[in-house]
Amino acid sequence: MTSAERYRSLAAQCDARAREDADPRLHAEWEHMANAYRRLAEQAERNALTDVIYETPPPRAVAPRAVAPGAAAPVQQQQQQPQANRAPKHKAGN
Repeated sequence: MTSAERYRSLAAQCDARAREDADPRLHAEWEHMANAYRRLAEQAERNALTDVIYETPPPRAVAPRAVAPGAAAPVQQQQQQPQANRAPKHKAGN
């Protein structure tokens, strides 16, 4: 059974439940569910017509850092954050 057939079967079951239910709110909910399954069936049919092939990309090679033998690795710099202008603090007794 294809996905579309399975969704149509579920839609038919919901339609049957809607016909059996006397409560108008539940009847409407079963019809809503049936319509949702019919839309899923239509989407499943469209998806079945599409050939999708996914190939996992090969792993990327990580290039080693260019550091001269015996040299230290480059130091990462930090960015200065702007500070509010403040008057310098003076020590008491000066």
